[in-house]
Amino acid sequence: WATPTPLGEATVAIVTSAALHRPDDDGFVAGNDASYRVLDRADRQLVLGHWSPNFDRSGFSMDLNVVYPIDRLEELADQGVIGGVAPRHYSFAGNQPDDVATIRLDTGPQVAAQLKEDGVDVVVLTPV
Repeated sequence: WATPTPLGEATVAIVTSAALHRPDDDGFVAGNDASYRVLDRADRQLVLGHWSPNFDRSGFSMDLNVVYPIDRLEELADQGVIGGVAPRHYSFAGNQPDDVATIRLDTGPQVAAQLKEDGVDVVVLTPV
């Protein structure tokens, strides 16, 4: 058992499956794209790349925080509820086929290493 960092001292990051990316980044490829995009803490002009016909984009178009609660994390840090907001956050394409081996064995561990490098204690997962 490892004792977790108290939340008031913890650095928090977001990992989303909304296929978010900057407008000038390459988008996610429909089908079997196990890559990820790094989102800077300051990024707010993001494109929702999730391509499922069953996904309602209206919430995202009104408020980025519906799928990427970065402003809420900033507020929690300002209030002292969390220790801080990580400098980098990560986005994957959530609509993957049955075989997610690349994410499990390659890109997932890459992101985990980068989170560790940034001193992240807690990850908020936002599945889309």
